[in-house]
Amino acid sequence: MTARPARAALVTGASAGIGLTFARELASAGWTVTAVARSEDRLRALVEELGPGHRYLVADLSTPEGQELVAAELVQRPVELLVNNAGTAHHGPFTGTGPREALAALHLSGDAVVVLAHAFLSGARRGDALINVSSTLAHAPAPGLAVYSAGKAFVTAFSEALWYEQRPLGVHVMTLSPGPTSTEPETESSAGAAARRHQDAPAAMVQSPAAVVRTALRALDRRTGPTVVPGRTNSLFVLATRLLPRRTLLAMLSR
Repeated sequence: MTARPARAALVTGASAGIGLTFARELASAGWTVTAVARSEDRLRALVEELGPGHRYLVADLSTPEGQELVAAELVQRPVELLVNNAGTAHHGPFTGTGPREALAALHLSGDAVVVLAHAFLSGARRGDALINVSSTLAHAPAPGLAVYSAGKAFVTAFSEALWYEQRPLGVHVMTLSPGPTSTEPETESSAGAAARRHQDAPAAMVQSPAAVVRTALRALDRRTGPTVVPGRTNSLFVLATRLLPRRTLLAMLSR
């Protein structure tokens, strides 16, 4: 195991959207960033933009091989902050895509999150932090995004439990649950995976990746949690999901 660089972070899904913004914001704040995604061209361009000292790692986190590669990176080059952001979704009826595509999405929001969180937390020190990017749809399953919603529900429940487990150890775990985000629906951007629905969302709910990341980093500094929902309107939406009858909620989200 090599010595840990000061203020080192690893960000998955870093080629677009929220992950890309995390990488840029962290680098500008003095963090040394390792950017992870499938697209080497985008990663190379990002690291060139960020400047000397930053690294990238090409990995498909929907596969065991990709998960093991990044987990080994976390063991060999420990970081102070892990941002689990990679995700994907297929918009439309569940039977409109094959089971392999659905399972690939679940591998990203399930297997990859578990494998990387375990590798990170097993060596985490007091003051370190883990951000798992979820979605407001974790609280409100959306017809047309059934697998995505279910995967994000897992991310949220898993992360909140880890938040409680890790508190006595001084390690902070945060669930970031953005609403509709005005970013391209890239397969490597968790919030971007559902972004194509933002055109139909109320304007007050839609946020830019920069606004989402700024909220996340403020919450990280304050060690608030376990779940952070960027934007007042989105916070009210999540609250409403706990009060509305399930049938009513599903009907609303199917429009």
